[in-house]
Amino acid sequence: MWENVGKFSLFLQPNKKALMINLFGVYECNADAKGRVMLPVAFKKQLSSILDQGFVIKRSIFSKSLELYPMATWNEMVKDVNKLNRFVKKNAEFIRLFNYGVKPLELDGNARLLIPKDLMDFSAIKKNVVMAAATDRIEIWDQAAYEKFIKESSDGFDKLAEDVMGNINPTQADGGK
Repeated sequence: MWENVGKFSLFLQPNKKALMINLFGVYECNADAKGRVMLPVAFKKQLSSILDQGFVIKRSIFSKSLELYPMATWNEMVKDVNKLNRFVKKNAEFIRLFNYGVKPLELDGNARLLIPKDLMDFSAIKKNVVMAAATDRIEIWDQAAYEKFIKESSDGFDKLAEDVMGNINPTQADGGK
């Protein structure tokens, strides 16, 4: 595994500026028996300038799904994780669990991602897959689990939206422009 880490260090270099990513869309896909899933064309287009830099895939913290990070997004996010004091027990435990199962991925010649078996098992993905944009990453779900999550979560979305976004003043959010 560690032999692949070096080729993914492009965005760790201090003179490189991070790319802002804002993905959108939800797409149904199929996984083959080996765990290969075609990256939807719409995502390929949205990520075209950075596809060759690869991805990182990991377990989601809050659901039985996976998170696919473009390498640039991953490198920006782990900067915050790396600031944690590892001599604080809960920080060390968080870092260990956060990184559990993290793997680098690249598209193959047919624009497919090979989802590792342990992550397929974790997310209970069999054949029918949903890839859903989550701003700067793509969530990968078993289709039945995704539909169940959306159905169960939709009823209270109006309250959640108000709680999370209700105190944001649009003129302050965009710098008063």
